[in-house]
Amino acid sequence: MEDFNPESNLRNFFDSQDLPLEKQNIFPGEVFSHPVNFDTGIRHLLPRYDEMLDVIVRCVPKNSDRILELGCGTGELSLKLLDKYPNAHIVAVDYSPRMLEFAKTKIDAAGYTNRWTEIEMDFGEWANNADLSPIGDGFNACVSSLAIHHLNDSMKLKLFQKIRKSLNSGGCFWNADPVLPATTELAEVFQEIQQEWAISQGTTLTEVHATMGISNPHGYSNQNQLASLSAHLEMLTTANFVPVEF
Repeated sequence: MEDFNPESNLRNFFDSQDLPLEKQNIFPGEVFSHPVNFDTGIRHLLPRYDEMLDVIVRCVPKNSDRILELGCGTGELSLKLLDKYPNAHIVAVDYSPRMLEFAKTKIDAAGYTNRWTEIEMDFGEWANNADLSPIGDGFNACVSSLAIHHLNDSMKLKLFQKIRKSLNSGGCFWNADPVLPATTELAEVFQEIQQEWAISQGTTLTEVHATMGISNPHGYSNQNQLASLSAHLEMLTTANFVPVEF
């Protein structure tokens, strides 16, 4: 039986190393060469993207008036949260000025300017520097989607610990992120589903990959530094989250 290499088997998940060199260099997490392509492209690339975000929104307590979002990207999760919870204010963090600018345009167009504060910052730097606190604390909830897997495991733990300290008593943290599969068969199943999903959306993975950029390390982030589900649960427990569920 050949060795199972999860990183290699999941390379198609947000990976564009096979693209021509003329493709635009991007930060990990930007995925596509141009932010304008993200909202459509991610829905073609990732099965059930909207359903994933909707689950996070439903899990946030209804009385959450102060929410921290780490890796806000183009603002899709922010918009869903602001639509659902009219009293909520979101502090949205991302290290990509292009993504933040695009997100702000959408937030402003939706009329949520006064309920959304953007911070251009590497959340890995926030986690690694105890004296760095422009994000603040006193949050009812922290959310993140498709972002934290760009940190290595030691930094993930530091970030989880920082998040825990930033939450009010009774506050919650909801994270939607890819994890390493336990077997090569599971990795293959995901790849099949991803192919079938793209076709069901009227495109192919080849066409989607053509719009993707070349991800280069930036700050504390690299393209894919996935951890297993059990490793995530252990890190969250170490960071004193109770209960830890999936």
